[in-house]
Amino acid sequence: MKNRKLLQGGGGGGGVRADAVVAKDGTGNYETISAAIAAASGRSRFVIYVKAGIYEEKIRTNKDEITLVGDGKYATVIVGGDSVNGGSTMPGSATFSEYFTGDGFIARDIGFQNTAGPGGEQAVALYAASDRSVFYRCSITGHQDTLYALALRQFYRECDVSGTIDFIFGNAAAVFQSCSLLLRRPRPGNSVVVFANGRTDPGQTTGFSLQASRISAGPDLGGFECYLGRPWKQYSRAVVMESSIDGTVSSKGWAEWPGQGSYSKTLYFGEFSNSGPGAGTSGRVRWAGFHVMGPQEAAKFTVANFIAGSSWLPSTGVTFVAGL
Repeated sequence: MKNRKLLQGGGGGGGVRADAVVAKDGTGNYETISAAIAAASGRSRFVIYVKAGIYEEKIRTNKDEITLVGDGKYATVIVGGDSVNGGSTMPGSATFSEYFTGDGFIARDIGFQNTAGPGGEQAVALYAASDRSVFYRCSITGHQDTLYALALRQFYRECDVSGTIDFIFGNAAAVFQSCSLLLRRPRPGNSVVVFANGRTDPGQTTGFSLQASRISAGPDLGGFECYLGRPWKQYSRAVVMESSIDGTVSSKGWAEWPGQGSYSKTLYFGEFSNSGPGAGTSGRVRWAGFHVMGPQEAAKFTVANFIAGSSWLPSTGVTFVAGL
C-alpha cells in the first residue's frame, strides 16, 4: 500500500513519506544518493526521496525493493560522463546501475544522464538488470548505448529516452508505454538506431515492445539516416505498436547488423497500427523476420502478455494499460 500511494502522487516527491531524504544542501539525511542506498537493509521496501539538484555520482545497487523519487525528470538528475572512448568498459561506463539481485527497483520523477557526448562512443546512462523494474516519468539521456536494458522484466512509463546509436539495447523483456524517444545527432558517418535487442535463443521470452509512444527528431539531428532497430543478436526481437513515428525514420524502418545478413531470417521485428509520416510500411525491409502485425499478434507484446504486468504492476501504483 505504501508503494501504491507513493507512485500515484502528483509530479515531484515533496509529499513522499520517505525512509531517507537526499539533499545536496544538507537539509536531508544524506547528501549523496549512494549513501542513502547503502543505508537500506534490502529486506523491505526502502523509499528514498531525492530533492532537486544535479547529483554527480556513479551509483551501483544490488538491493531489493529500492524506490527513488525525485522532484521531476529534469529537476533531479544523476549525472556521469564515463565512456568506452574515455577508458571505461561499456557496462562500467554506466552512470547508474541496478543489478540482477536488486528485484523490484522503482524510480519516479528522476533523471539518469551520461554526458560523454557522441565522441565518447559507448556511454551508458542507465544499466537495468533486475526483475520487475519500473521507471515512471524518468529521463534517460545520452548518445550511443544510452539505456542498457540487460535482463528480466522491465516497465517504462512516460519516460523520455534520447540517444544516437543503439540507444536502447540489451536482452530484457521490456515494455515502453507512453514514452518519448528522441533521435539525436551521431558522429559523422553513423546512423541513428533506436533498438538493438540481444536475444540469443528463440526460447527466450525477451525483447523490446514500444507502445503508444512517440519517436521524434531532436533539434540537432540534421540529415542522418534513422532506423527503428537492428539485430544485435541472431534472434533479436523488437516491436513498435500504436506509436507516432517521425518522418526522419527511414522508409526501410529497420537496418542490418554489419556482416550478419542471415539474422534477417531469424529475428522478429514487428509494427502495428502506428501513425505519423514515418509509419508507412510499404517501403519496409522485405525480411522473413519482419512482420506487419494484426491485433492478435500485437497483443502478445502488451504489458499483460509480454511481461505478465497485470500480476505485479498494480502493487506499484504506476499507471499502465494492460492490453492494446
